[in-house]
Amino acid sequence: MTVPAPRVRRRHWAAARALPLLLLVALLAPVAFLFAQTWQLTADDRDLATRERMGVEYLRALAPVTDALVDAQSAAVTGRPASGEALSRAVEAAASVDARIGGELRSQERWAGLRAKIEALGDRGPNNPEAAFAAYGEVTDLLLALHRKVRETSGLVRDPGSDSFFLQDGVGKDLPEAVVAAGRLADLTALAGRRPAADGPRTVAELAALRVAALAPAGDLVTDLRAAVDSSESTDLGPSVLTPLDTYQRAVEALAAYSAPTNATGVVDPAQLAAARLNAQSAARQLQPVILGELDALLAERLDDLDRDRWLAVGTAALTVLLWTALAGVWFAAARRARQRAAEYRLAREDGDARPAGASSWQPPSHRAVEPHQLQPVGSSREPEPAQWRPFDAAR
Repeated sequence: MTVPAPRVRRRHWAAARALPLLLLVALLAPVAFLFAQTWQLTADDRDLATRERMGVEYLRALAPVTDALVDAQSAAVTGRPASGEALSRAVEAAASVDARIGGELRSQERWAGLRAKIEALGDRGPNNPEAAFAAYGEVTDLLLALHRKVRETSGLVRDPGSDSFFLQDGVGKDLPEAVVAAGRLADLTALAGRRPAADGPRTVAELAALRVAALAPAGDLVTDLRAAVDSSESTDLGPSVLTPLDTYQRAVEALAAYSAPTNATGVVDPAQLAAARLNAQSAARQLQPVILGELDALLAERLDDLDRDRWLAVGTAALTVLLWTALAGVWFAAARRARQRAAEYRLAREDGDARPAGASSWQPPSHRAVEPHQLQPVGSSREPEPAQWRPFDAAR
């Protein structure tokens, strides 16, 4: 009688056979998790760097608008004839950039308001310098607000690199503020001589405030750029930035000297201050594209590094999948062979259980013929001996 194997033992062997597959899954799961995390982090960093490059492009387009507005303001305040062609070209170039990437940077509404204000300036004319100074002041305030908006929505203000952060802070905040404030300082100095004597204290206070507003961001710009050079690993940043920075710093020092009041009335020479302002603005015009170019190069290099990290992650994941597939194939092949052996063993046991009870499982070899012998009494089975041996038997 055949006794079946216990079911608990079969479940034990089934769990033992499934253990290698569970180990393979346990090996693949953390690798997949790490790959997903790496891919997500690099994707976020790539999106940030891409938007930052858009911000750099937008700031590059706003630079000519800033210079043209400051020059147009000076012409309107001093009563000089000025062509609006430079401002029109700068506005059209910035409008094309805003149409292309303004939706991504959420700057289209602010740009539309700024452009409407700029177009309204052309109808004012140089008849009222005080009104022109106030109108241009409103427009340049909107322009500086647009600079801040672009830096915020593009992520430049959250840049993770120390060198690139200092560069964006200098070129997107300090430099346009210094250029606009220097233009206002020179133009208010020209207006101061036309104001009544009763407005003298107010004019002196306004000039002092504008002098601080012009020199403070210029000093911050120098500090930011030197900090960027000191903290950067790039060997090209220092030689590219320091030379135009020194030129700009000397121009700012001259602006500070010519804007300092020489007497108790606080009056300075408008012609000297206007020349110093033009010199500082020219130095800023040379420095700004250098900063923007270096900032864009750092961001492009960061994108390349992120792409390389992503390819490494993809290669590692692909190699892991290949190894997992190979191990899984070996396991499946071993499991298939084990099932085949188990099936053969089961068939053999079933064949053995089909014989009658008590029958021996041993069978004689098929190639040997077994001849039956008849049992005889003892001695009678001896055959007659040959005749030549009989004498010897008689003698015995």
